[in-house]
Parts: sequence; structure tokens; C-alpha cells
Amino acid sequence: MNYQEWQFTNFHITKKIPHMKTVNSFNFAGKKALIRVDFNVPLNERFEITDDTRIKATIPTISKILADGGSVILMSHLGRPKDGPTEKYSLKHLVTPLSVVFGRPVKFADDCIGASATELSATLQSGEILLLENLRFYKEEEKGDVGFAEKLSKLGDVWVNDAFGTAHRAHASTAVIGQFFEDRICGFVMQAELDNAQKVLENSERPFTAIMGGSKISDKIMIIERLLDKVDNLIIGGGMTYTFVLAQGGKIGKSISEPDKVDLAKEILAKAAAKGVKIFMPLDNVCADDFSNNANRQIVGQGLIPDGWEGLDIGPESVKLFQGIVENSKTVLWNGPMGVFEFPNFAIGTNAIANSVVKATEENGAFSLIGGGDSASAINNAGYGDRVSYVSTGGGALLEYMEGKVLPGVAALA
Repeated sequence: MNYQEWQFTNFHITKKIPHMKTVNSFNFAGKKALIRVDFNVPLNERFEITDDTRIKATIPTISKILADGGSVILMSHLGRPKDGPTEKYSLKHLVTPLSVVFGRPVKFADDCIGASATELSATLQSGEILLLENLRFYKEEEKGDVGFAEKLSKLGDVWVNDAFGTAHRAHASTAVIGQFFEDRICGFVMQAELDNAQKVLENSERPFTAIMGGSKISDKIMIIERLLDKVDNLIIGGGMTYTFVLAQGGKIGKSISEPDKVDLAKEILAKAAAKGVKIFMPLDNVCADDFSNNANRQIVGQGLIPDGWEGLDIGPESVKLFQGIVENSKTVLWNGPMGVFEFPNFAIGTNAIANSVVKATEENGAFSLIGGGDSASAINNAGYGDRVSYVSTGGGALLEYMEGKVLPGVAALA
């Protein structure tokens, strides 16, 4: 997808934040654009990228800047380095893949604020790309250090934030840096993320079904409560199911749960009933006698998991029930797997939901938003990334935005 194809989204965000500059509205000719991207991509033991979704997502923003006659300075984090520079987390491993993606040599500075960064950025010419070393090699990045942010700012003429996945963090490069630029610009990735979240929250077509998975109610409580004012159907799967089952007096064996959140689960069920929202939980579960792909398995009804066994996936009756709901929806939000999808024997439920989201999108004309993290991995691993409406690159950031929280990385663009 080229940048022209993204221009249709330009009006949405400017309605929400009137003074926000966007990539379409800015001419980058002769400018050095310092772009915060999210290149926190998975690497294998040979330092090869195993999923380049986040890199490809930045192509429209970078292409527009280069086409205008600007140059690009890319800054990102990779992983969670604890003690400064680490080979495993060096962004130098991305130089060759990026050069291939953008069809030109990508220069690399072996520091993000040192002499190499300063010299290479100073001599960068129109049409060239420079990648800085991992921002998190400096602890000042995550601390939101103003001095560190100011040093970064001196590398570019304008600041572009295209890292939605880190927009919920008030880090030096994602938020604090904005104060040093007159031109603070929203990148296409950031713009698309905000637009699609807004479409689901404010302009959803009914019936609207939200699918919430994952292991903990405590991680999703705020978005669940907000969604109770928006959705018609709420499907609950994954590990959080078992806390709800406890709330209803069922047996869960040794399944993951939050016993201290049982009262919270009861409150959610009561609020949903009061608001007329239909909550659907698994009718049956695939359980195992060990947390392993090769464990012994059995299918049991809801609330009937025996001692010594744990639920690791939804069962066939649950799959049928959930598929019928999803496939008849006109808006679908999916955040969190139905089970331990990393184990092939317990990925059946998650894959079935992925199939149904695609079917709802293609056959029922539904708008489908996949909420980052494990859900995005499940969709992409199944090869369905281009068969749903939008796959978010931001897990925690999307959740916080949809919860109604102000994201520092978005506020800094105003």
C-alpha cells in the first residue's frame, strides 16, 4: 500500500484533535524528519526478523517523506535491555532488511545521541534514511528524561510520531521530545490506529460483538466496563473465563484464575444484564493434565473441570456458539486468544474465531478490528492479516485508548 491510498483517513483525527498536523498535510521537502517508529520486532537466534508487520506498516509514512524530498531518521526500541548496549537488542540487525524494504541503503548510527548519530544526521541528504541505535540502551528513554529528549531532538527538523504501540508510555522519544519541535506530526500508523479505534467506539454498526480473551480480568476490566455501554454481545474466552466460572460456582480444577476478582466478575455479569448486553462464555472446555502441547486431553462442560486438570482451550460446542454470534455481527472487536494458542493442540478455538472474524468481514460486510498482541499474532499466523478490516500494532496502547485514557504519545502531537 502506498501513501496515496492512506489519504482518505486524513480528516478523522483532525476532528478529534483539531491542531494535530498529519503527514498528508505537511511538505517535508528539505526537512530531516526524526521519526519515532515501533521496530520492536521478533528476531530468531540468527537475528533474523520472524514477523515484519510493524516495519511494513511504516512504509506509507516513510515513502511520503522521501517522495516530498525529505530525509528520514528512524528511532526505535527493541526488546527490554537491562544493562545498556546488548548485541541481542541492537538495531543493527535491521539494517539489511530495511534496505531491502525501502530499496536503498539504510545508514546506521551505533548510538542514538552520540557522535555517530550527530555526524550522520548532519550530513544526511534528501532521499536518505538513517537508523539510530536502540533508544533503550539509555535508561533515560523510559524515564522520560528531558535532557535526553532534547539531545534526540537536535538530530531532526521535524518530529513524526508513528509508534502507536508505545504511545501509552511517557518516554523521552514518544512524548517528552514533542516540546522541542514546532512541527509535531502524526504518522500514518498512528493515524490509522486512532481512526479505527474511534470507528469501533463511536461509529459501530450493529450488531456489535466484542471478543475478550487473555488470562486476567484485571488486565481487561476497564475496557470491558466501557464496552458494556457500546456492544450488543460480549464473548469471553481464554484464561479469564475461569474466574467467571468461579463466580458462578463452577469447578475449574487447576485452571488459571484470579480468586480475588470473583466479586468483580459478578459485578460485570450484573452490569451487563442491567444494560441489556448478552454475555457468552464457553459451554465446554478442552482441558489438560499438564501445561504442555502433548498433555492428555479431555472435553468437559462449563464448570466441570476435574481436580488436577486445567482448561487450555474452548471446546467444540463453544466454537459453534461463538462462530454463530461473530458471523452475524456487523462490527467485531477481538482482543485476546481463546486458549493457549501457542500449543497447536490447544489453538483450535482461537483459529476457529479467526476464521469467523474473516467470514463476518468478507461475507457479512462487518468491520473487524483485531486488537494487537496475541490476537494480531493469531490472525497473522493464520495468514488472515489482509482479510480483516484492521490489525492493530498496539496491544496495551489500544486498550488504554479504548478505555478512554489520554495517551502521552498522542497528546504530545497536539
